[in-house]
Amino acid sequence: MRRSMDLATLTFIALTLIGWSAGCTSLDDAVQGRDGSEPWPCIIQAHRGAGDLAPENTLPSFELAWRMGVVPEADVRTTRDGVIVAFHDKDFKRLVKDAPPELVARSVADLTWEEMAQLDVGAYKGPAFEGQRIPRLEAVFAAMRGRPQRWLYLDVKDVDLQRMAEMARQYRVERQVILASSDDGLIRRWKELLPTSRTLLWMGGTQARLNERLRKLRETNFAGVTQLQVHVNVGDLNDPEPFDPPAEFIRTLAAELEQRGILFQVLPRNTRDPAAYTKLLELGVDSFATDDPKVALQAAKAFRNRR
Repeated sequence: MRRSMDLATLTFIALTLIGWSAGCTSLDDAVQGRDGSEPWPCIIQAHRGAGDLAPENTLPSFELAWRMGVVPEADVRTTRDGVIVAFHDKDFKRLVKDAPPELVARSVADLTWEEMAQLDVGAYKGPAFEGQRIPRLEAVFAAMRGRPQRWLYLDVKDVDLQRMAEMARQYRVERQVILASSDDGLIRRWKELLPTSRTLLWMGGTQARLNERLRKLRETNFAGVTQLQVHVNVGDLNDPEPFDPPAEFIRTLAAELEQRGILFQVLPRNTRDPAAYTKLLELGVDSFATDDPKVALQAAKAFRNRR
């Protein structure tokens, strides 16, 4: 098992596992590893807040994820007047129900915070979510301050890194944020700005493309990367090879990242089957990003308990 996890990471893992609805009865029990001897991290990243369970990138969705014991992801953009907000899309076509024509073609960067704050970004998900609003990142950090068990992935869309780093320091959450990007240069810059925070480098594409990216990362000794995410397409789980990239690639990469002390996260695509998560755990995957956080949690808990 991984031998270079820092104390803050292990504390979070313990708190997460203890928060599950069943299974863990003590701190020692919570952090037992796959072989029963060392801590096993199974951090679940809830895509865009709480996955498919709630509207994207709203404070209630982040709160739901934290209550579940998973880590929400916030996509960060900047308004015309410089306010950093949580919002995924560049425009409002998808997430603002019945958006007027004058709004549809505009982007987050075209609106002021005052204009953004008026938008209902819950109604598209259903009547039960009507009235949910786009949050300022400051409000999210405020909800994390003084609660070390609340972690947050920050997926950079359009934001000034230095300003965001300063804000994290201001709210004293720098150890609770994980910057997520597909740009390893941006990852390195963030670690220079906020050395005590964590990072996630995500990548997808063909196996050939992944191998080329990994080759370049090895040249820098994976500088600045504390977590690595690979997108995995899931096919028929009854086939000898249900994954793309294939199982051997996943197994080999898992072993390498374990030696490097880097958390290995997978984003499974095209599946809602808990068996897919189980098979990936068997290959050495540490962590998941998912639209189905409940399924991922149940699969990870069942895998742990079958020891």
